[in-house]
Amino acid sequence: MLAGRRYQDNRGDHYAAAITYFSVLALVPMLMIAFAVVGFVLAARESLLDRLKAEIAASVPGSLGETIIQAVDEAIDSRTVIGVIGLLVAAYSGLGWMGNLREAMTAQWSQPRRRTSFVRTKAGDALALVGLALALLLSFALTAAGSAFATDLLELVGLDEQLWAQVLLVALSVVLALAGNWLVFLWVLARLPREPVSMRDAARGALAGAIGFEVLKQAGTWYLRLLGDSPVAAVFGPVLGLLLFLFFASRLLLFVTAWAATARDNEPARRSPLPAPAPAVIRPNITVHDSPDRRTAAGLLGAGALLGAALATVLPARRRRMRRRPPAG
Repeated sequence: MLAGRRYQDNRGDHYAAAITYFSVLALVPMLMIAFAVVGFVLAARESLLDRLKAEIAASVPGSLGETIIQAVDEAIDSRTVIGVIGLLVAAYSGLGWMGNLREAMTAQWSQPRRRTSFVRTKAGDALALVGLALALLLSFALTAAGSAFATDLLELVGLDEQLWAQVLLVALSVVLALAGNWLVFLWVLARLPREPVSMRDAARGALAGAIGFEVLKQAGTWYLRLLGDSPVAAVFGPVLGLLLFLFFASRLLLFVTAWAATARDNEPARRSPLPAPAPAVIRPNITVHDSPDRRTAAGLLGAGALLGAALATVLPARRRRMRRRPPAG
C-alpha cells in the first residue's frame, strides 16, 4: 500500500512518539494554569471558598482534613506564581508539540524543507498553534450548539420521549461531531505543513481522519467504562488510556496525511506531468583568427629553431660522407 510505505519511509511512528511525548508534557502546565484559575476564582469569592473548606472538613475529619485545608490556602496564596510558571512551560511545550507536528506533516507530504531563522520558525509555530486552538473551539461549539438545539427542538414539539426521535437525535449528534472533526482535520492537513496545501487536496484525507477520530473517541469511552470501580484501574487506567489515545490519534493523523499525499489527484507527477524537452540543436562554434596568438607563435618559433638546428647538424655530415665515397667504375 502506497500510503503505508510513505508513512514508514517518512518515519511516521517516530514522529507520532514525539508528538505524544510533547502532548503529555503539555498536560502538566495546563493543569497548573487551571489550578491558578481556580485559585483566583476562590480568592475572589470567599463564600465559595468557605463552602469548599466545610466540605473538606466534613469529608476528611481530623488532622488530615486540616492539612488539606492548609494546602488549599497555600495554593491560593501562590496562584500567581503557579499561573506564570504554567504559562511559560505551556508555551515551551506547546511550541515543541506544534513544531514536531508540522515537521511530521511536512515529511508525509514530501515537501522540500527550507531553511528559515529560529525566530521566524517559532513565530509560525505560535500562529499555527493559535489557529488550531480556534479550529478546535469552532468544532466543539458547532457540535455542542447543534446537539443542544436538537434537544430543545424535540422538547418544543413534544417528541423528546419518542424512541425514533431519540435515535434521530443520536444520529444527528454523530453527524455534527463528524462535521466538526472534518473541519479540524481539513485545517490541520491543509495549513499545518510548512508549505500550505490546497483545501481540495486535503478534503478526502480530512474525511477519513474525521471518521477515524470519532472511532477512537468511541473506543476511549468504551475503555473508560471497562475500568469499573477498581481502585488500581481508577489510578492507572486513565493515564494509560490517555497515552494510548494520544499515540493512536497521532498515528491516525500522520497516516491520513500520507494517504492524502499518495492520492491520484495529489501526486505531483500525475497532476502536472513534465513536458517533453525541446529537440537538441547543435550549433558548432567556429572561431577564425587572422594571426596566431602569442602562445602558438612561441611554439612555432621553438619548433622551427629545433628543426633548423637539426638540419644544420645533419646536412654537413652527409656532404662529407658524399665527398669521401670513391667514384663508381
